[in-house]
Amino acid sequence: MRVYLIIVGVFFSILVLRLAYLQLLQNDKFSTLARENRIRLVTITAPRGEVFDRNGVKLVGNQPVYTVSLVNLGRQNIDGVVEKLAAILGVDPQEIQQKIDQQKRYYEPVKVASMIPLDVVTRIEEQRMELPGVEIYVEPLREYLNGNMLTHVMGYVRQINEEQLAANKDKGYKMGDPYGQTGLENTYEQYLRGEDGGRQVEVDSMARPVRDLGIKEPVPGNNLVLTIDYEVQKAAEEALARASQQAIQEGYGEARYGAAVALDVHSGQVLALASYPSYDPVKLAGVLSQKDYDEIFNSPLKPMLNRALLTYAPGSTFKMIVAMAALESGQIKAGDTIYDPGYFFHGSNFNCWRSGGHGQVDLIRALKVSCNTYFYQAGLKIGIEDIAGMARQFGLGRITGIELPGEEAGVIPNRDTKLEQNMYYLDEESQARAKEVKQRYDVLLGKTTDENERKSLLSSKSEELREINWELDWHDYDTIISSIGQGDNHYSALQLANYVATIANGGTLYQPYIVQKVVDFDGNVVKENAPVVLGQANVSPQTLAAVRQGMYEVTQPPDGTAYGIFTGLPPAAAKTGTAEVYGHEAHALFVCFAPYDNPDIAIASVLEFAGHGGTIAGPVAGDMLAAHFRLTVPGEP
Repeated sequence: MRVYLIIVGVFFSILVLRLAYLQLLQNDKFSTLARENRIRLVTITAPRGEVFDRNGVKLVGNQPVYTVSLVNLGRQNIDGVVEKLAAILGVDPQEIQQKIDQQKRYYEPVKVASMIPLDVVTRIEEQRMELPGVEIYVEPLREYLNGNMLTHVMGYVRQINEEQLAANKDKGYKMGDPYGQTGLENTYEQYLRGEDGGRQVEVDSMARPVRDLGIKEPVPGNNLVLTIDYEVQKAAEEALARASQQAIQEGYGEARYGAAVALDVHSGQVLALASYPSYDPVKLAGVLSQKDYDEIFNSPLKPMLNRALLTYAPGSTFKMIVAMAALESGQIKAGDTIYDPGYFFHGSNFNCWRSGGHGQVDLIRALKVSCNTYFYQAGLKIGIEDIAGMARQFGLGRITGIELPGEEAGVIPNRDTKLEQNMYYLDEESQARAKEVKQRYDVLLGKTTDENERKSLLSSKSEELREINWELDWHDYDTIISSIGQGDNHYSALQLANYVATIANGGTLYQPYIVQKVVDFDGNVVKENAPVVLGQANVSPQTLAAVRQGMYEVTQPPDGTAYGIFTGLPPAAAKTGTAEVYGHEAHALFVCFAPYDNPDIAIASVLEFAGHGGTIAGPVAGDMLAAHFRLTVPGEP
């Protein structure tokens, strides 16, 4: 009995000491913990900044939606709550569990779903007693006021992922926060996001709100004012869809993709940038069903691609580059003529697009009727280096620096690009030999300033490369096909529009940009973008005038390749293009600027696998010009 009493006494002594320790020494700590468990700080998500066009038309705003969050109360039955909530939401329980696991602290809400319909909200409320820790909030969500319009420019917003959270850990982000994933939503994320507010809420043991204790209002994000003209953008997107359907009806079954760009020729401001097909950015903001995921990410149409930034063979829209290089070389004058019988023989026949030929043509008429034979001979006479140099002056073959991610640089064909592209088809030994030849002659050519010595070195280099593989060297037929925009020529619609704008404004190459300014919620300008000059083309006014005249003739009767497209519109200058694609129908391309006498807008459009540029891509540009000048769209009442 004495032993038993001693044991009991020891246990009671330990219990008394522990109670004294908790109540006397640890009172402040546990009182604070209890108070924190009772008082919940609920984040009030700040609305993202809104987006407007150049004339004040709202393009992107915000709308209130229901969101569901789950607070891990530290209970053992959290798995049961997750399963019940997942069944109501119609999602995989594992998706919710992963979000909870990413949250390291108890008693802090984790957003598990957004854009919840009212009937789902009702079901959650009906089962509130079985769903401890589940909370419903109203938060702002992106609202696209014109459906899918401008999707490839704006991009989409979705909950921040782990990689983005790690990269922005010092900027106040937390799991569940909205984050711009692509487009301007991503580029201008730090301006658009705003500053979240908060609300102190007293809750019971089931995490149900009892009363508000205080509130801090959120600060909205900054607004973007774009250079985009809503009317021109709308016309571009609608015209691309119509052109695609027209081409399909005419038998071009693959013509399901396209792009169009319009620029202010005096500043580089983007008036429209459209890519077809598009996708619904709203679907990407909430819970993404497998069907929606497949439609957006697994579709053979690849709607996520911004085709205005992808590169294509330019076809005959490249001929102005060859024309300017020819005139500037001094070897060809605008009035010099050649006879076109419908082909050019140089080792083999290189055909003109018109089988009977165009007869006697000079530079102006060659542009008007798009005479391949003229440009075959002109390109061969001046050489690929002069052509490539002129293309570089007009911004082709390099990234423009626009604010959008995913821009391709493209390729200006020349000796080096051909060598690099064909080198990778060789075996390792031949590759090593070709690289050694290239490096050795690069050093020698870099040391010489004598033109005769340079020609001698290039000749020796060609001989050594041909011994390794014939296609490593540049040949006359490469120059011939490159002179009509075929071969390895690859440029984006944005680059083509910018090069035409440079022709129109007298030779100044601007950097295209889309955001005019950033304005806070009080109307103060936070950031303002101004035109940036990338370079000045070293081309005489006489050369530019001759090329502009040739482009103007393209729109004139009786045989201009774009005759009839601009009926009812101010006089314009243009160039059609049909770019052959191996194994497919040709791409249809079109470039133009207007008005001819005092240009302020330049446009480039492309329809993949759609045939002739004048009949398919040209009307897209015509609709955009009509919208720019606020005229009736051709062909519409």
